[in-house]
Amino acid sequence: MTIFNFALIRSVRSLPNLIFLLGLPAAVVVLPVGGWHGLPLGYHFYGILLLFAASKLVHMIMEDRKNKILTRIGVAPVTHFKYLSQNLLAFALLLVGQSAVITCSAWLLHADVFGSLIQLFSILSMFSVTAISFSLAWSSMFRQPESSTAVMLGIILIMAVLGGTLFPIQAMPASLQKIAMVSPTYWFHEGIMLAKNGGLFAEQLTPLGILLLFAIAFMLIGSRKKLA
Repeated sequence: MTIFNFALIRSVRSLPNLIFLLGLPAAVVVLPVGGWHGLPLGYHFYGILLLFAASKLVHMIMEDRKNKILTRIGVAPVTHFKYLSQNLLAFALLLVGQSAVITCSAWLLHADVFGSLIQLFSILSMFSVTAISFSLAWSSMFRQPESSTAVMLGIILIMAVLGGTLFPIQAMPASLQKIAMVSPTYWFHEGIMLAKNGGLFAEQLTPLGILLLFAIAFMLIGSRKKLA
């Protein structure tokens, strides 16, 4: 069994992971339209859900580091890059697949709200990758998964406020609106609004490109931490 396959299996074997991957998204898509700018409430909260889901998945890597898993499988030719890349690819596949389900749900339940489902899927998928990269970078700063989880909760809540999840960004002071632009959640909500308006895909390239830069930066930071 490859590392990629094993990462997929153990990801869906965990009940908390299944709740984040299946249970909560199912609840998100049925929330009614009632958010600001005419969006369904669930699509305001989905970015935060992705951050929590990515955090749960990446913490399995922390558990492996804590348990010296590479020492146990040292007889096999497994490099740090191979282990990390295949785990992250499995996590990304799960969250991008979840984003596809959310997009299909938008087509079935909110077809009159979103002007471009392609743009919606693109921004959801890119933010999924960014969320995984962010979780990897954050967890690399801690040795214990418990410590990382406790602090991560506060960081995600701050990102929710800055990104416009809990209330409109326009309601914040001008200074905070500028600070919010350094948060990936800000660009996630910008992309969601562009998908709602259904303009040219070229307009979507700005939030997509900035989220990609975030993902690359976080990946470089997180991948520097060796597992063994």
